Amino acid sequence: MATDGAPQLDTSVPHSARVWNYWLGGKDNYAVDREVGDSVLEVFPAIAENARSCRAFLARVVGYLAGDAGIRQFLDIGTGLPTANNTHEVAQRVAPASRIVYVDNDPLVLVHARALLSSGPDGVTDYIDADLRDTATIRAEAGRTLDFEQPIALMLMGILGHIEDDDEALAVVGRLVDLLPAGSCLAFYDGTDTSEKIVEGAKVSSEGGHTYHLRSPARIARFFDGLELVEPGVVSVSEWRPEPGSGEAHQDSYGGIGRKV
Repeated sequence: MATDGAPQLDTSVPHSARVWNYWLGGKDNYAVDREVGDSVLEVFPAIAENARSCRAFLARVVGYLAGDAGIRQFLDIGTGLPTANNTHEVAQRVAPASRIVYVDNDPLVLVHARALLSSGPDGVTDYIDADLRDTATIRAEAGRTLDFEQPIALMLMGILGHIEDDDEALAVVGRLVDLLPAGSCLAFYDGTDTSEKIVEGAKVSSEGGHTYHLRSPARIARFFDGLELVEPGVVSVSEWRPEPGSGEAHQDSYGGIGRKV
């Protein structure tokens, strides 16, 4: 633990955000992250394409939420390292007054977020150092920027695989959704066990010190229980309202949007 209370950056252990950054072609990663990333690529070469497709899904989802759904507040938990089409960039292109709070607990992510994820002049962007499970801290800190009496888009993009137990993961999501007023939305995707190669990739990743728990599409759909699904429902990220002519291949990550009514 650092003397100022901030968590120290541990470059001896792979971290999800940095491994993902490597697959996306970024430079904010270390040898340990690249080692795991390469070992997964050997058995599941499509992981890099999957990562890009998930990022494109995020952009389409935020565009829908800020546009058709009219949401102006975003709570993005498990931010990851900044790359193209970050949540605030997409939201503020559609609605410049959008307010975004990013939440992560990796020191490198927070340093880069504060340096690079700057808001447009009409909106607001803030950053919280907190764990996904720490609902109380997230609510208290996010409340400085977001109005919890107005609709909020809760974004959990590729993060729940860090929680192995379904009941625990469902409880965490339930607590977060309970914080939100009617008209809010949960936007979510995660890796699925829908091909032998991704299952092998997850096994190799775990052996390398980067554990991620895949779920079936049916198990992922359970996170939307009690919410009103937005068409086309819970589908592969490449099949959620794709751009015309995109030609994206089917991906082993599933997600969607659910509205709280």
